Amino acid sequence: MPQRLKDDAASHKAGRSRSSAFQADALAVNATIPSTLEFPFSTPPCGGATKEVAPGVLWLRMPLPFALDHINLWLLADGEGWTQVDTGYGDVPTRALWHSHFATTLAARPITRVIATHYHPDHLGNAAWLCQRFGCTVAMPQAEYLTAHAIAEEHSGFGVAAIAALFGAHGMIADHVAALERRGNQYRRGVPELPFSFLRLQAHDEISIGANRWQVIPGHGHSPEHASLHCKSMNVCISGDMLLPRISTNVSVWPVEPDGDPLARFLDSLTAFAGLPPDTLILPSHGLPFVGAGTRVEQLRAHHDARLAELVAAADEPRSAAEFVPVLFRRELDLQQRFFAMGEAIAHLNHLWHAKRLARLIADDGYIRFVRP
Repeated sequence: MPQRLKDDAASHKAGRSRSSAFQADALAVNATIPSTLEFPFSTPPCGGATKEVAPGVLWLRMPLPFALDHINLWLLADGEGWTQVDTGYGDVPTRALWHSHFATTLAARPITRVIATHYHPDHLGNAAWLCQRFGCTVAMPQAEYLTAHAIAEEHSGFGVAAIAALFGAHGMIADHVAALERRGNQYRRGVPELPFSFLRLQAHDEISIGANRWQVIPGHGHSPEHASLHCKSMNVCISGDMLLPRISTNVSVWPVEPDGDPLARFLDSLTAFAGLPPDTLILPSHGLPFVGAGTRVEQLRAHHDARLAELVAAADEPRSAAEFVPVLFRRELDLQQRFFAMGEAIAHLNHLWHAKRLARLIADDGYIRFVRP
């Protein structure tokens, strides 16, 4: 259930200490909003209210039980009903807000379709519940649908035990590994019901929603097959977790692909957002809607370049990913934070290894370390 990590390069270069806030889908916050981005809406909707950000596009905000305490959801006018994009974390406070919207926002027009950008709990957590209530089906990429079921049922290498083994091999101390194991399957806490059928979304599909057509922009690295949505006629893009104004989405290595390079896939995916018209309104899952997709892509690339350079500089002798975590995160981490920090550290180290900027060493005891070649 990865999410976002790390301060931007600008904050780091200014010498600010990292005060990243972690959660299941978003981890670290910049010290300030980048001044080069434009924010057309200064405040989010509160409680059970909505805010129209484009014709027929309503902004809902739901709580999250983490340091990053919210997710933005998007309700799109769709004929006599609504298409709901993402659904919030599947807990009591979020469903209480949904009941408020049932009585007000949705009183005259029901939800006739649910779209989940990806499988993470704050996006899929209420999808099955909403679909059951309104008699509709969730649309999402196949890889996201299958991953949700694999994590929920802990099979195919997605279980807690597999994650504990991976992190242990990368140097996480035994007490921390044991704490992760005791925590159990956090995914089911945020996704208490899963959909057992879906409508498949694929890269570059076009979806008719009301009078508008939205094209799927595929994204990789943060999740297997993230689906952002771009409406050319309205000049609006629902970016999900792929493009956020204040935080860099979490990119982690997980046990199903321990030698993978998800950071390369994430950086490659940003190219599609850099190519959007510069005045496109970006509707992110966290933070405020903004204008300046190309600028934000440049910032994110610089951010990751800076983090990678730090790791190379610190790799003067063989070290495990656990030993590199303090290079990226210069404060004490709690259990939740360690979970995402380890996945992110391994992703950056794997990226450097694939680029031959670091060598990877596997000892006879199975422990994995990285060092400059």
